[in-house]
Amino acid sequence: MSVDLMGFLGVVLVAYIVPGPDFLVVVRSAAEHPVKGRAAALGAQAGLCVHMLAAAVGLSVVAARSPVVFNIIKLLGAAYLVYLGVRAVIAARRVAGQGRPDAEAADPSTEATQPQSALERWQSGFAQGFFTNVLNPKAALFFLSILPQFVNGGGSMTRQIFFLGILDVLIGVAYWFALVAVATRLRSLLARPVFRHRWELTTGWLFIAIGIGVAAT
Repeated sequence: MSVDLMGFLGVVLVAYIVPGPDFLVVVRSAAEHPVKGRAAALGAQAGLCVHMLAAAVGLSVVAARSPVVFNIIKLLGAAYLVYLGVRAVIAARRVAGQGRPDAEAADPSTEATQPQSALERWQSGFAQGFFTNVLNPKAALFFLSILPQFVNGGGSMTRQIFFLGILDVLIGVAYWFALVAVATRLRSLLARPVFRHRWELTTGWLFIAIGIGVAAT
């Protein structure tokens, strides 16, 4: 088996460095708690594994050639991103409300009085990372259109796609975990109400904008 590793690694690194929905989900989750950030990272890569398996068995070809299937996936992904954005905007309003002296007495159901358990953080982070990626049609098209350009036509394409896909997933895990470590160091800054409000509001509207962009593309 012979593949163009150098070319592939270059494309993968650029794809990870350019911020997208996965980037926002992982960083926002890490800013809440490192456990949630790592779970979101693993969830995103688990979603990537789904696309890799689909490409290897040819399901991505079916999705790409069927406008109905592709549009369903696209609209589901857009709706989920908008959902995450709305949740973030609501969280921003809640943080702004906590700045009032009577906020805790008026709203005893805030996260400060009802913190999530480690298991709840893990489940929430993993689910957000997984669904953000698995419902992203661009991830499917990446495996369908980009990976075949780096395989050797003389070997088994399925084996080579699996090899490159697994390599992509491992690179992503290392990159996301490093990003989580950086974002975790900023938690003390984001814990301040004024910064947390701006962070939640900014990421929320970015999610909504990306979701609308995906739906309109």
